[in-house]
Amino acid sequence: MDAAERTAPESRLERSSHTAFIDNNTLYVWGGYQVSKVVAGEDVMLPSDEIWLCDLDSGTWEWREITGDKPPDLSGFCGSHVNGALYIFAGCDSLGYTNQMFSVDLTEQHYSWQRVTDTVGTTPSPRNKHSCWVHGDRLIYFGGYGCKTMGEVRNTSSASFVVEEMSWTTIGNALFRCWGWNNEVNVFDTHTATWSMPETQGPVPAPRGCHSSALVGNKGYISGGVETAELDMFCLDLGTWTWTQFDVSQSCTPLGRSMFTMTPVSDHTLFIYGGLGTDGNTLNDAWQFDTQRKEWTEMTHPHKDKPRVCHTACLGSDNDVVVFGGSSNMRILMDSVAVLRAPSQDHCRDVFIFQTQPYSLFRLCEDFIGRNPELFGKQLNWLPSKLRSKIEKRVAFFSSATPVLTA
Repeated sequence: MDAAERTAPESRLERSSHTAFIDNNTLYVWGGYQVSKVVAGEDVMLPSDEIWLCDLDSGTWEWREITGDKPPDLSGFCGSHVNGALYIFAGCDSLGYTNQMFSVDLTEQHYSWQRVTDTVGTTPSPRNKHSCWVHGDRLIYFGGYGCKTMGEVRNTSSASFVVEEMSWTTIGNALFRCWGWNNEVNVFDTHTATWSMPETQGPVPAPRGCHSSALVGNKGYISGGVETAELDMFCLDLGTWTWTQFDVSQSCTPLGRSMFTMTPVSDHTLFIYGGLGTDGNTLNDAWQFDTQRKEWTEMTHPHKDKPRVCHTACLGSDNDVVVFGGSSNMRILMDSVAVLRAPSQDHCRDVFIFQTQPYSLFRLCEDFIGRNPELFGKQLNWLPSKLRSKIEKRVAFFSSATPVLTA
């Protein structure tokens, strides 16, 4: 670890609206924002030339630099991990909305950003608050809020782009006039660097942003991000491009919400946590949606003291749901004149885990030894080196002053 790595302040781990993924039981975290350490109450974007890695076996963090043609400091971007690379698409920078794409190969020893150029097809219009399914070599984007030219609006169905305001802005050589929400599906093939927009069928979700998405097999799911009393659920078949809306009126349904997480935990189960409710409060509830039975089940859990919004929730080993970061107390205040965000907001840096299935005997033994290494003495030295290294990490994990919390 060089001097720059040693001096990277861990206070920068506190963040919201970041992107995260797990690879080889390591949690990767990039981007987002936190409260300024200089100007009270002001949010600042976190540097785009760094990424944080958490070894989930030991609970230890590592800072890594990313050189190259780095993205601007972004909010509302969409990050996706495919074939060992992190792709960042669109969002807002200091100049406004963007539709640029960047990638970094995380299999290399030294990380370096590359701007994705020379693509084939029509790049989607600038936007933020969109989502992405990773399906094979393809990144499939849905929805978001952004701007379009008058020509683009004339060629877009009123059902797929809801104009919210009209104003003037120039991005590059294009003049944009219309701002609003969309329900477009845009596909980027990472192998051929080709953009396309498939023609979908069926009941399309209303234009939206700040929703959640998840992929189960060949189907992409979309939920939330609209002002409805109850949480909705849509499914897009990525083979036929046909939408299906789930009728969940007969089951107990979660409160409508945005900026929450939805994580696939089996071939027919989606796990959702937290978010900003339509009542304006940060939520701490957890639910599972059975895609076969088409019903919701509220989950009992011990993390009720950890409401979260703008967090991430990744699928870990043994189908654990690994939650990181976010805000614990975002509130939306409404009156007859304006909609305001509450002035104080606590950004988090903790990792906590939801157990969604019984652990294997191997996992239970591994954790028992990690909690009680003194019971085994020299016997730990008899283990094969790879297994001994894993056990040593579990010992470090359970002996840490600030352990990753599990449920």
